[in-house]
Amino acid sequence: MIAVREFVAGLPKVELHVHHVGSASPVTVAELAARHESDSPVPADPQELAEYFAFTDFEHFLRVYLSVVNLIRDAEDVRALTWGVARDLAGQNVRYAELTVTPWSSVRQGIPAEAFCEAIEDARLAAARELNLSLAWCFDIPGEATLNSGEKTLDIALRQRPAGLVSFGIGGAEVARSPYRDIFAAARAAGLHIAPHAGETTSAAEVWDAIRLLRAERIGHGIRAVEDPSLVAFLAENRIPLEISPTSNLCTRAVPSIADHPLAELVAAGVPVSINSDDPSMFSTTLIDEYVLAGQMLDLDKAGLADLARAAVRQSFAGDWEKSIILREIDEYCTSLDAGFISG
Repeated sequence: MIAVREFVAGLPKVELHVHHVGSASPVTVAELAARHESDSPVPADPQELAEYFAFTDFEHFLRVYLSVVNLIRDAEDVRALTWGVARDLAGQNVRYAELTVTPWSSVRQGIPAEAFCEAIEDARLAAARELNLSLAWCFDIPGEATLNSGEKTLDIALRQRPAGLVSFGIGGAEVARSPYRDIFAAARAAGLHIAPHAGETTSAAEVWDAIRLLRAERIGHGIRAVEDPSLVAFLAENRIPLEISPTSNLCTRAVPSIADHPLAELVAAGVPVSINSDDPSMFSTTLIDEYVLAGQMLDLDKAGLADLARAAVRQSFAGDWEKSIILREIDEYCTSLDAGFISG
């Protein structure tokens, strides 16, 4: 009988909440740090990065994250980073990933918006051609959000409109969402899906704001929803998925322990969820690790893990044709393991 980790490793998967910079391998980050060693606090030694990535709280995580963002200085850095992330995802049998990208952070560093978008698109096309991986972009208003950064991010999204762009979001510290209402309305009017972070470290009210003010179709994290039974019921009834990243929530101290994580409670209430790695390199995890952990948290057998993968496919912003291909791959994988009992 195939072991659970081996089963998950071979299972075709999608990832819906994974950050561009936060996915950079320690080797990649160390190489970038070495290039900019004179003016960056990020260690150039991969072993020292583990200590650098030991977060005391969410605010500390944001400071460290932004220090890594500041290592991305030119289009070559962007392309190398994106290709490295794609390679790591493909190595886990990820077939489709919506990568959260924060273009304004790089553009204000001096990388032209056109060059930035060309770099990520070049990596996207190479990943499809060489790695059997489809990448899509969620353009994200940066964590140190201001109204100006929101307007700049929207301008890049609408003026450049890279072919892989499917959604629009906001991350980082959960500041008031009301000033961003018009920005998200414009993104939605342009045909972009809406997938903001909300309810990670603050309250259920932030999730309500993401839904009511920004018209969110999916919520990044959203674990504080559990504090409001009416919100949990709304998410379940309206099939608004939460993008759950258990190890991330533990590392940023959003939850005090995995035992305190509300994933099982949310699933039991009928809230649709996907399992994701968020910033895997910074949190010393992988999507495989997160599936194994979620399986333990939800007491899932291999059939349940396969259904978890199917749910993520259906919650993605991929086209129907692409979804059908990945769903068929999951079924074929399970059948190939002589596991035809796994539900379709």
